Amino acid sequence: MYASEAAENPIDGTTGRDSSGMGRDSEPPPIRLPYRPRPLQRALHARMRRFNVLVCHRRFGKTVLSVNHLIRSAATCARERPRYAYVAPLYKQAKAAAWDYLKHYSAPIPLVRRHESELRVDLPNGARIALLGSDSPDALRGIYLDGVVLDEYAQMSPRVFSEIIRPALADREGWAIFIGTPRGRNAFHELYHMASNDPDWLSELIPASRSGVLPESELALARRVMTEAEYAQEFECSFEAAIAGAYYGDLIAAAQREGRIGRVPWEPRLSVVTAWDLGIDDATAIWFCQSVGPELRLIDYYEASGVGLDHYAKLLHDKPYAYGAHYLPQDASVRELGTGRSRLETLASLGIRARLAPGLGIEDGINAVRLTLPRCWFDQAACGRGIEGLRHYRRDRDERSGTFRLRPVHDWSSNAADAFRYLAVALPDPLKRRPTGIEPSVEYDPFAW
Repeated sequence: MYASEAAENPIDGTTGRDSSGMGRDSEPPPIRLPYRPRPLQRALHARMRRFNVLVCHRRFGKTVLSVNHLIRSAATCARERPRYAYVAPLYKQAKAAAWDYLKHYSAPIPLVRRHESELRVDLPNGARIALLGSDSPDALRGIYLDGVVLDEYAQMSPRVFSEIIRPALADREGWAIFIGTPRGRNAFHELYHMASNDPDWLSELIPASRSGVLPESELALARRVMTEAEYAQEFECSFEAAIAGAYYGDLIAAAQREGRIGRVPWEPRLSVVTAWDLGIDDATAIWFCQSVGPELRLIDYYEASGVGLDHYAKLLHDKPYAYGAHYLPQDASVRELGTGRSRLETLASLGIRARLAPGLGIEDGINAVRLTLPRCWFDQAACGRGIEGLRHYRRDRDERSGTFRLRPVHDWSSNAADAFRYLAVALPDPLKRRPTGIEPSVEYDPFAW
């Protein structure tokens, strides 16, 4: 299996057995991988179950552990055409984090083939290990998996596992390992606590202060240059630390503390405004909002991908809301070459008469969101995914310099954040003077224009 324990448990599934599983007359020597697991890594390998959540500090070696677990499982699998995957938030992250490791540790296996352009390794028993990115979730549909590693799960959309990966494991009863460091109280946090209370799952939280992997002198140096929150998150695996570079994390945390995230009922007497982020290669997101005086009530949120505008039009028609306005991004007015119509016109033909949100720049839009969030109330059940998107929307980080760029990261959280930005820049300010001829009253609805 591993170099340090090859004599006890070598890999022999690739060349030591024929297609029927029976041994050959002359057994070849065991395959020894150049992997020497640390004591904690060895213990985790031994304790793995079908579903596993490993919350580990930076430089623990969770990627090396996971890649070797994939290789051994693939090489010893007796099923026909086994399929394994390593999934990162972005395809380029998968390549940067795991490709060199996958090539290095699988190299001793005879007749192994590496496909650089596809980031895939083929083993002689017919097994494949592929590196994939969750940034194109629909590209993952239609596959089956015998085992999968989901790296930096805290940065992925929760629907990647629940809607795509989990069904892909079903018919083969495949296993899954979730690895990463915390990024606040998100889906990874919920998964870890769920696993901690489920005897069928393995859950481990391993901070640097307990693992012994990094010397105390190195940890002390890290404390000197990192903020308290950064150190707590990256090295002590704290789910309570703020997400580095998050635009709205503090404001969402304030909403949580102040009780503005909970049950927010729909008020039938008031109209509902929607704001959309229209996706082409990624998801489309829609916020549903009502205004009650200075309060903004986010009563609903919807996100989907891989469907046409008719799907969203039907969704809106099926809901019981009376709509005041629908806001779309500026590029919704651009005519598509294939149809000759804009998405604004297509929605109009489907009974959704939308308008364009003001064309402010991203930075101005982000400022508008920051001014808007303190007067927002969110329905936790209906808007959970959107809330997490706002919480995790963050600045891009230059890993070489350790500084944050001006632009935001474009990932799963961008869908909810962009749609909310269009809402914030389009909203009338209820604290400003009302238009002439409109007298103050309890029935005043700023969305009913």
